[in-house]
Amino acid sequence: MSDDRKQHEENLKKEFEKAEGIKTPEATDVPSTEQPQESKITNLGKVDPKRGMGLTDPDDPEIKRLQSLVGYTKVDLEFLPSGGRFYRSDFELHIRPARVGEIRDFSTVDENSMFDVDEKLNHIVMNCCKIQYGKNIGSYRDLLEEDRLYMILMIRELTFKDGESRLTLKAKRNRQDKGTGCEQCDGMTIELRTENLSFEEEQELVAKYYDPNNRCFTVATKNYGELSMAPPTIGVMRAITDYIRKREEEGKSWDKSSLQLLPYLQREWRGWNDKDIFSAITAFQGWDAKKFSLIFRLAENMKVGVKPELKKTCEGCGTEVLAPLEFPGGIKSLFVVSDITDELL
Repeated sequence: MSDDRKQHEENLKKEFEKAEGIKTPEATDVPSTEQPQESKITNLGKVDPKRGMGLTDPDDPEIKRLQSLVGYTKVDLEFLPSGGRFYRSDFELHIRPARVGEIRDFSTVDENSMFDVDEKLNHIVMNCCKIQYGKNIGSYRDLLEEDRLYMILMIRELTFKDGESRLTLKAKRNRQDKGTGCEQCDGMTIELRTENLSFEEEQELVAKYYDPNNRCFTVATKNYGELSMAPPTIGVMRAITDYIRKREEEGKSWDKSSLQLLPYLQREWRGWNDKDIFSAITAFQGWDAKKFSLIFRLAENMKVGVKPELKKTCEGCGTEVLAPLEFPGGIKSLFVVSDITDELL
């Protein structure tokens, strides 16, 4: 087991014990039902409510875990943009629809503030997702940043199962398929749904370096040894976003180029703080141009997220049509119904 895996296990165990306060229950002796041979039965006695339950106690951690997942849907990790390849083998993801309180909070988003948009999207993911590592509870911060949009759209589709909040975008032919003469293509719209998303394709440059044991890219280099890199988690990106916000509030500058690379080199967000970020940025200053360029190009080729366009095939001519990935009515329209005319008398 790698040092990173051991550290992750220790951090996860501490976080789980702190959040749950669970102690392993011990089996209780079941009272004997054998009656003395010489005694006579004068009444049926009292019923022991725990008799026959064994370890299936309501306080059993496994029972509590299963109860906590009622109303949640398990997500097949293979459908995510990342394909689930960068999560631990015992990683499980469960989601539920957004509730009124969460939608009400999302409706207050300031769409002119990148930080507030990021915060509100994370709030939806935090409340509507449950992460499990076997029997231990994880955090929404363990999700990859590039899987987040897909997850939000999945939550949206669970929330509006009856199609009461459809978002459609005007389609256009793929640039390579002009001149088909199909009128049906010209009038097509594409609904903003997970089934119409397209993902970044794995680049040949880094594909051969995927390490299934460590769930990352382990890149062997001539001059810089082995580099362990992977798409960043929400936790790492949130720590960097908070760092940038503090620097801006204090009127201090921040190194944009270094903070573009750092998320691909840092996997564990637990216990990772501003001091660590500053130390990493300082270390980057000692790199030569060749090392910086190498890691920059590697990070560029490790993007596994959603492409900024929707894709669908025209039923009339079989041509692939595209639409820009936008949010008609603004980001609020993801969870606040835009068209309310159906409900008005």
